[in-house]
Amino acid sequence: MKRLLYIFLLILALPLGAAAQEEEGLDMQEFIFGHIADSHEWHITAINGKEIAIPLPCIVFDNGVHFFMSNRMEENGYTLDENGKMINAATGKKPFDMSITKNVLGLMIDSLILVVLILLCARWYKKHDVLKETPTGIAALLEPVIMMINDDVIKDAVGPKHEKFAPYLLTVFFFILINNLMGIVPFFPGGANITGNIAVTMVLALFTFLMVNLLGNKHYYKDIFWPDVPIFLKAIPIMPAIEVVGTLTKPLSLMIRLFANMLAGHIMILCAVGVIFLTAKMGPVINGSLSVVAVLFGVFLNCLELLVAFIQAYVFTMLSALFIGMAHKEPAEED
Repeated sequence: MKRLLYIFLLILALPLGAAAQEEEGLDMQEFIFGHIADSHEWHITAINGKEIAIPLPCIVFDNGVHFFMSNRMEENGYTLDENGKMINAATGKKPFDMSITKNVLGLMIDSLILVVLILLCARWYKKHDVLKETPTGIAALLEPVIMMINDDVIKDAVGPKHEKFAPYLLTVFFFILINNLMGIVPFFPGGANITGNIAVTMVLALFTFLMVNLLGNKHYYKDIFWPDVPIFLKAIPIMPAIEVVGTLTKPLSLMIRLFANMLAGHIMILCAVGVIFLTAKMGPVINGSLSVVAVLFGVFLNCLELLVAFIQAYVFTMLSALFIGMAHKEPAEED
């Protein structure tokens, strides 16, 4: 359903974008990817043609360490290429860029929100007896979600050693959920495309990969390098090679699934919003009718993205728990 909506909105928006580009110079591709791409400033809005943005710190290693704000980039001898990457204006070479970009700042803000929520929840449990009092405030909000993920996902998937991995899996769930929800918020400090950035999902998948392969038991490695198959399949070795590839495709699927779903959601919403502005000079009838359709689609897609934000966090956590559980599974007892 989500893919069909994505295709429909692209079919609707791109021809309108071409017509609007001829008329007023609006580039639909630039409009969409300009919002979902990372940048050295946090764009807020435009008033009477004047762009309002928050400049972000730039930290560059190029014959020394250079620190400046993004609105002073040209004064310090740097500019951006066509891909938005910083280059030395004099030499044309790319320096080692450690700048605080929009996605980095958004990641810091969302991580701070996560830490504050968890500490407030822990503070309530520290000061109250849960056997005598009903949780209130943040604790009442988080407890049902924590219990659901811990009891219905982590315990069932990981098995007897679930307590060892529960902190990591719960942290991953809430980290993805908060970043997904903040990405839907259209104003600062929301709107950063964090979980739609493949670098972020790659690191999350790498953590799960390390948890699975560094902490797996001997039976897990036996099933990889010496599985219970005919000896000629192990001696060649066909099955060990397949199993090794399988261990690499699991984190790859985690990375791509989260990245692709969240990125597609952002693009769909931007396509719906873009239709309103693309039809502004096509007359009141066309603009009014398509604006109504775009608004209805936009509301529907935002509601859908709220559901997808939770589902993607749930699926990533569930699959991570399953992979960890498979790495700690004991062989079945023979009669």
